[in-house]
Amino acid sequence: MIPDSIMLGELERDALTEIVNIGVGRAASSLRKMIGDQVTLSVPSIDVVSQRRAARLISEREAAELVAVRQDFEGPFSGRALLIFPESNSLELVRAVTGDSLSIEDLAEMEREALTETGNVILNSCLATIANMLKRSLAMTIPEVLRGNSATLFEIDDRTTDDGLVLFLYIDFAVRKRDIRGYIAMIMDIPSLENLKELLDEFIARVVGDDG
Repeated sequence: MIPDSIMLGELERDALTEIVNIGVGRAASSLRKMIGDQVTLSVPSIDVVSQRRAARLISEREAAELVAVRQDFEGPFSGRALLIFPESNSLELVRAVTGDSLSIEDLAEMEREALTETGNVILNSCLATIANMLKRSLAMTIPEVLRGNSATLFEIDDRTTDDGLVLFLYIDFAVRKRDIRGYIAMIMDIPSLENLKELLDEFIARVVGDDG
């Protein structure tokens, strides 16, 4: 069960979706410069779910192994951000980033670097935009690339009893006219999500006050 104290109301969900969309818009602009071609990114939906539920949501959609870029963040709300792709999509992304000019062997070699760079751009843009618009600051670690299935990425095993919570975002990519789907997951504990919810309420009050 998700505690009521961290359930996002409709206004909070709308505000967060809008903020994250601004973040991924900035990421798309940075990627456009990096790739030299049109990039569109959008986040159509946001939800708070358990780590088990997040793992299940991805495994229901993706049969293949997954590749993720992970960045930890600390501040008024802290946690771990993951940018997750199905493995086939990750190679498509590398092809797009490198302009289709590499052999399969070279692609595999370039994959980690290209994924780290792309993950850094997207996760940094999202997290920095959330922090800036909520008038706070976050410290972020250097990104790292992980591989495995959804249970591995969300650190779920038979011994897992304390279910962490995940701010789960589905993300649509279109790069060089390729459709590349992915997911952003921010794993946070209850106090961090409660703080985020409070900051969203402050943000909504500021926006409503400005509009009024």
